[in-house]
Amino acid sequence: MNRARVEAFTDAVVAIIMTIMVLEFKVPESPRLTAILAELPYLFAYLVSFLFIGVAWYNHHYMFARAQRISKRVYWVNNFWLFTMSLLPVATAWAGEYLSARGPEFFYLMVFFAWSVAYWGLTRALIADHRGTPVAAQLASMPPYRFMNSWRLLTFTLVLAVVVYFYPPACLIATLGELIYMALHTTADSDRVVA
Repeated sequence: MNRARVEAFTDAVVAIIMTIMVLEFKVPESPRLTAILAELPYLFAYLVSFLFIGVAWYNHHYMFARAQRISKRVYWVNNFWLFTMSLLPVATAWAGEYLSARGPEFFYLMVFFAWSVAYWGLTRALIADHRGTPVAAQLASMPPYRFMNSWRLLTFTLVLAVVVYFYPPACLIATLGELIYMALHTTADSDRVVA
């Protein structure tokens, strides 16, 4: 399968997801600068989700730049990954509207976990398609994959679910922390990929 077509499709879907998220940002009903304060919870949720997509896209770009072929399996797992990401605008809007409520924050955590599982599956499919090559080793060494391929993802999710029960905003706060960590800890050669 043509890698460039899959990348172009993925980029288009990601751009649409980001556009939908920003359209959920409500215009204040007053011209006073303080009117924007009512939208701060959504702005925080939007910031977390925007970073979420930015970190995901950066690592996705690295994986596909390294990949030498895209199999049918990778294509469909990539679509599942995009599906989980497409739930982000709803999760963001709901979590931003009800920052201190358990239901929306649990839903955001479930979307984040489903996305993580899909991303893990996508990376595994690419590794399997390139088994025995330097590409497989490069993909396996990616920090997000190492995190998701270990006990840390499940532990992080379960601990965070318990914390969210008692303090719902912890979901977005912890997600922000994890995303900042992932943004700062990328594969060493990720900024030299040109393909």
